[in-house]
This record gives sequence, C-alpha cells and structure tokens, in this order.
Amino acid sequence: MRKINVLELADRAQFSRFHLSVLLWCGLVIIFDGYDLAVAGIALPLIMKSMGVGAASAGVMVSAALVGMMLGAIIFGSIADQIGRRRAIGISVVLFSVGTVATGFTNDPIVFGAVRFIAGLGIGGVLPNVVAEMTEFSPKRIRTTMVTFMFSGYAVGGMLAAATGKAIMETYGWQTLFFIAAIPLFLLPFALKALPESMPFLIRKRRVDELRTIASCLDSNFRSLPDDQFVATSSGTPQSAGMRSLFGEGRGFSTLMIWTVFFMCLFMVYSLSSWLAKLMVSAGYTLGSSLTFVLVLNFGAVLGAIGGGWLADRLHIKYVLMAFFLIAAASIGMLGFKTPTELRFLLVGIAGATTIGTQLLAYAYVGQFYPASSRGTGVGWASGVGRTGAIIAPIVIGALVEMNLKLEHNFYAIAIPGLIAFVAMALVNHGRYASAAEPAFSQDEARQAPASSDFRLIE
Repeated sequence: MRKINVLELADRAQFSRFHLSVLLWCGLVIIFDGYDLAVAGIALPLIMKSMGVGAASAGVMVSAALVGMMLGAIIFGSIADQIGRRRAIGISVVLFSVGTVATGFTNDPIVFGAVRFIAGLGIGGVLPNVVAEMTEFSPKRIRTTMVTFMFSGYAVGGMLAAATGKAIMETYGWQTLFFIAAIPLFLLPFALKALPESMPFLIRKRRVDELRTIASCLDSNFRSLPDDQFVATSSGTPQSAGMRSLFGEGRGFSTLMIWTVFFMCLFMVYSLSSWLAKLMVSAGYTLGSSLTFVLVLNFGAVLGAIGGGWLADRLHIKYVLMAFFLIAAASIGMLGFKTPTELRFLLVGIAGATTIGTQLLAYAYVGQFYPASSRGTGVGWASGVGRTGAIIAPIVIGALVEMNLKLEHNFYAIAIPGLIAFVAMALVNHGRYASAAEPAFSQDEARQAPASSDFRLIE
C-alpha cells in the first residue's frame, strides 16, 4: 500500500493549466470582493450629501461592513475546515453580492449600515478561504508570487469601483455602483465547478475519487493504484488543527504579533479607502480629481502586491514586509504637506503599494506561517482580529475630519500605525514559520526531479 502525501505533491508540481484555472477564478472572486468593499468609500461624498449625515456618522455607516468582515473572516475561515472551502466561498459570495445590491435601495443611514453589515460578512468570509485555496494548490517555489498576484485582484476591484464611479456616479447616482454587484451571482456556479476542494478536507471525508482527480491535475504522470492511501502532512506525521495550532509549537507570541500587524495595516488600508477621496476634496481638489487619487492608490496596490510577492520569493518575506511598512509610514505622512499634484499622485501610489499591497503580502505570509490543516483558521483569525483596526479606522478618521484639524494631522494619524506594524513584524519568530521546517528545493531541482519523486511514497 502506498501513502501519497498530497501536500508534497502540490509543493513540487509544475505550473499548469490547472494552476492557471485556480488562479483566475480565485482572482475573479477577489476582484468582485474588492469592488464591493471599495464602492462605499467611492460613493461616500454623495451618500453623505444624499442622506444628510456628517463625517462622524458616515464613518460609523462605513464601519458596519467592516464589523461584518471581522465576523465573516473568523466564522467562514474556521468553518471552512468543517464544511469545505468551496461551500464557504459560495456562501460568502452570495452574502456580499446580495448585501451590496441591497445597499443601492437604501435611503436611511441605519438600514444602510445593516445591509452593509450583511455584505461585510461575505466580503470577510471570502478572504481567508481564497488565500488558503491558492496557498494549498500553488507550487512551493512560486507560492508567494501566485498568492499575491491573485490577491492583487483586490486592488483591481478598487480600481474598477473608482473608474466606474468617476464615469457614471454623478450622472446616474451613487446607487448604480451598488447594483453592479449582482454580476458575481451569475458567475458563481462556474467558479464552484472549476475550484478544487481542499485536499485535507477530502481526506477527512474519504472522497478518494476527487483526490485522485486532483493528484492527476497536479502531476500528469501520476497513476493511482486501488489501494493508495492519501495523507496531508508536511513531514509525514499528523498535524494538529484548529485554534490550538495557532498557539502551539512556540507560535503563541508570534500569533499575537501577527494580529497586531493585521490590525495596524488594516487601519491604514481602510483609513485611505474610506477617506482619501474626502480628504482630497478638503485639500481643494474636485470630486473627479479626488477619485483619480483613489485609482492611483489601487494601481499602486497592484504593483505593490505583485512586486512584493516577487521580492518575497527571492528575499526574506519578513524583511520585505518590514521595509514596506516603513515606506508606508513615510509616504502617508508626507501627503499632509502642500506639494505639487504630480508628487502627491506619486506618494498616493507608493502608499497604495505599501499599505494595500503589503496587506495582501501579509495574507500570503500568514497562509504559509501555519500548518496546512489549520491554514484557514490561521488566516481567518488574523484577518478577523485585524478587522478591529479596519472597523475603528473610518470612525477615528471621520471624527478627526469633523474636528477640522490641519490636513497633515489626519495623515499623521494614518501613518503612525505603519511604524507600529514594523515593530510587531520584527518581533514575529520566523523560525516558527511552517514552511521553514520543510526541506527547500530549487526551481532547477524541481524541474529535474523524476515524476515518481513529485509525491511522497511511504511503503
């Protein structure tokens, strides 16, 4: 009887059409997820005018979705290991699409907040599961690049929201931006058919036929035998799952530092996503020009995510994250000073690359920090706990805007968390990184390895 380690099979796989399909469908889900999140910040100036609310109240309205995201990330990140990752993704997509469409029919701040909370449950639920999906099926040597490339769709969604808002919002009303969110509902059946189920989940459920199919996709030379036994471990021994693994094996302090990193980074991300357009209006720009800044912010995020992933696969991912946090703090702090418009665009682009882009890279880091059996739980809790930073960010910055402080003070408040995130990331014990204990192999070694070594056999 052969024992076939499916995780090692995935580690050593060569990039194929199977990987491209997973990448494209996960990326598409993330694009719509990013659109649905960004659309409220894009429409915020007109929503405030339409509903007659001030900056502080608007901050609370925006934060309702972020509360939902916190709960959604924890709930769906945790239960995906029990109900299956595809089902968790499907439920999340339905929630964020229906909730966002419903937002377009509201004209009351309280109802607005309630439906944005529902949308937030789905938006938050998608994130840990697509990260875990992409991490599990990506070849090890390009894993961070693939995860961050997929996650750059998050910023693409923000760019689509900004470009669409700039084109149609003032003519057709802010509500039209929310109605577009119905599109994912029509694409969802195709996505669920294309995405493979988590291999550890299939092993627990004894769904051997599906495992054989996935193994054949990962390695075209794989031939299954009737008595094959599939296992999912990083070292041939069982791994613990659930919350205990987040604090076991010396990971406790690092888990707390990772949560701090997520809190601070998400504070910066959602401060900019929610208030950048309004702050630029306060700086004297028109609404159209302010939305261009949002476009540049998200364009920078795409470059930061892809560039950061490329660097992380070649350098030390922890140090890449630390450098990005320092650059984020500096670029955001400089936005408060009166500078030429061209320089401001550059600073906003750098800020997008090192806040949104860094957050996407942080998801990739966490997806590999924990063992495969608790990957969804680890990403879900990091995202969920970190969401408290996202929740309070619009409220805090909204309160500062309403106080009519100097512009630079608002940006200082957004920049300081970058310095705190730098310190927290420095304190993470990279020796507890799950992949650090696994044998490394180069791209040349993987290419030259015979087919039989692409999966682990235990006679």
